[in-house]
Amino acid sequence: MKYLRYILLLALLALLIGGTFWARNKGRDEACTEIQVEIENNEGLNFVTPAYVIEELERKHIIVKNVPVWQINVEEIENVLSQSQYIESVECMFVNGGVLKINVSQIVPVMRVFDGDQSYYVNKQGKRMTAVANCNIDVPVVQGHFTNKFTPMRLLPLVQYVESDSALKALVTMYCIGDTNNIILVPSVKGHVINIGNCNSFESKFRKLKLFYKKVMPVKGWMYYDTISVKWDYQIVATRRDKLVEVKNVYDPDEDEKADDPGTMRVSDNSKAPVNKMATEKPTSMPLTTTPAENKGDVQKPPETSPPKEKPKEKEKPKETPKEKKST
Repeated sequence: MKYLRYILLLALLALLIGGTFWARNKGRDEACTEIQVEIENNEGLNFVTPAYVIEELERKHIIVKNVPVWQINVEEIENVLSQSQYIESVECMFVNGGVLKINVSQIVPVMRVFDGDQSYYVNKQGKRMTAVANCNIDVPVVQGHFTNKFTPMRLLPLVQYVESDSALKALVTMYCIGDTNNIILVPSVKGHVINIGNCNSFESKFRKLKLFYKKVMPVKGWMYYDTISVKWDYQIVATRRDKLVEVKNVYDPDEDEKADDPGTMRVSDNSKAPVNKMATEKPTSMPLTTTPAENKGDVQKPPETSPPKEKPKEKEKPKETPKEKKST
């Protein structure tokens, strides 16, 4: 009985090994008959479609249909598709009947970045997706200049914290990055901005901000301050809005079409047309007329005449004295 048991075990083991080799050889000879693409997270996002996945494989010159399964490199397909900016993760496998199944997870943006003339989305891993006109995703907006040292990923903990708080999510509409120590939040409440400094200790900074909103703003008013800074520890610095606004005189072409103000006009001496006076000139007592001749009640001064010229006096000739007659 012992020997029979051992013989049966060896026979089953040989059958198992033989079946494995047979299945492997049959699988190697089997060709890929179909490609099935499944998009896992397509709720509200439609920039990755099964047709797009097939086009990406053809663009990379990867042909799988009617090709023996053993000649198809599944890992290469995953690496090629993962390079697409719209795909977050890929998993490929063969199922029964030579069907290649590709499970694709499209990128899930967490913020949209405006950097100069560039605009792109960023996911949790920092992968970027170029923003296109036909695809608009409702995510937090970040504006600023980023470098290799200061990337948008530095803001991810801050953005995630704001998105997790319903009150802060409704308050913050935009993040403006002046530099690493001056991160400006643009709230939905009109009239001011919030400077939180850097991305460190933002939990305590938002606690101070909520306290300021609760205690100070209802008293001072929402338009009293233009900047609320919570960047420093244990204090809040609020900058009061400047009340003096400089108004610059801008040329208005419509002013040329307006009639002259009669209070700034007078009659010229040499012309019948009215002449504009300077605002600093004292008003005259002459009533407004079209010509001076129509003012009949006015007393006209006689024209000034120059005095007659005096004739030069002639010099008097000296009188001749009579000469004495000589006596004879």
